[in-house]
Amino acid sequence: MCAAVSAGGGRAAARRLGRAGGEAGVSRVHSTAGIPRRSRRRKSIAIAYESAQGDGAEQGTSEPQRPRWEPRDWRQQLERIQEMRRNRDAPVDEMGVEKCYDSSAPPQVMRYQVLLSLMLSSQTKDQVTSAAMLRLRQHGLTVDSILQMDDATLGRIIYPVGFWRNKVKYIKQTTAILKQKYGGDIPRTVEELVQLPGVGPKMAHLAMNIAWDSVSGIGRKQHICSASEPPLLFHLPVPAGPRRRPVPGAVPGVL
Repeated sequence: MCAAVSAGGGRAAARRLGRAGGEAGVSRVHSTAGIPRRSRRRKSIAIAYESAQGDGAEQGTSEPQRPRWEPRDWRQQLERIQEMRRNRDAPVDEMGVEKCYDSSAPPQVMRYQVLLSLMLSSQTKDQVTSAAMLRLRQHGLTVDSILQMDDATLGRIIYPVGFWRNKVKYIKQTTAILKQKYGGDIPRTVEELVQLPGVGPKMAHLAMNIAWDSVSGIGRKQHICSASEPPLLFHLPVPAGPRRRPVPGAVPGVL
């Protein structure tokens, strides 16, 4: 009986402890009800992406552009050149290639005369070239007349242009090619013109401008580009051949 009483007393004690624990638990819950519970979720991170190139224009923004390189004092130099050329009284204005051909001749003959005057002008003053062209025109300056003329007569007429012996050879060879390949006319492209004997890139671009009224490039003297600081580099095609040499310091493929 004592064991039963002790067992019953133990169960009663356990029930009293359970009620006390429950009340304590309720009191703990009520005491922490005003404190916010920490969330187990991770905070979201805002991710921003850089705009791709070109998107700046759509969003109203643009990247700063680098200043373009300009030659030093080029505006002052241009103004001086314009002042010096204001009267157009240099020998080239009165006796240059544009004044050497017969403007009343048929277009095909006129273009041939333009090419020949350019070939004669190499390493020659404008006054000498103009006089040689005038003498040639007096003998009838056409493709057929040059082909029928012997080398000695041609050399006597064009003398004293620079390297006149070589020019006699080049004129005869070029004229024969024009007769056989182009029907007596001159080529219409720079690439074909520079293939003619005695015709370089500068002559070809000037021929395109004067004879064909087409601007294909800028004729320039090599020593001007070499002496400038920094050297002037023109993006012109370099024709094949041992005598075609680019400007010193120029990039291959660029004159």
